[in-house]
Parts: sequence; structure tokens; C-alpha cells
Amino acid sequence: MKTFTLDDLAALVDSRAGQPPDTSYTAKLLADGPAKAAKKLGEEAVEAAIAAVQGDRKALTSEAADVLYHLIVTLKAVDVPLADVMAELGRRTAQSGLAEKAARRHT
Repeated sequence: MKTFTLDDLAALVDSRAGQPPDTSYTAKLLADGPAKAAKKLGEEAVEAAIAAVQGDRKALTSEAADVLYHLIVTLKAVDVPLADVMAELGRRTAQSGLAEKAARRHT
């Protein structure tokens, strides 16, 4: 079985953008606008954090999938390409997290 990637997820979300809201949950979220997508992202992130604190691996796996999905939908809703986020992650990993945080304090 092929590994499903974030790029695959972004392509799936892209394919549903602009479709009638009654055709898919993704189309409905996008039609409802960035605020609705961001609200759902926040809700799922809280649920993932709770599952992590409780040590519930199965629930955390499920909630993490929800977080990633809702993040991709939110990015699409505000027209931020996943590639831009990945480029930012690449930039940040070029130095240690501690050095990156220290550099932000001096600017």
C-alpha cells in the first residue's frame, strides 16, 4: 500500500475546493470560510492534546489525523500553499531550535 502523504492530502483538498458544499465535508468547510475551518482546527488540536495527556495512543492517532486534515483545509481556505509551510520548516531546521528562538528575540 502506498504511503499517504501531506501532499496527497493537500491535492485531495484542492480537488474538492469550489465544489458545491453539499458534495463533501471539505467543500462545505471551504464554503463556510476561513473562520469555520480555523475553529475546527482548534477544536481538533485540543482533542489531540487531551488524548496525548491521557496517553491514549489510538485516540491520539485519530485526532492527529483530524488535526492534519483541518490544518490543510485551513491553509487552503486562506490560500497558503502547503509548499510554503514545508519551506518554512526546512528553513527552521537549518539551525537548532534554541538558536532560532534566540535570533527572534534580537530582531
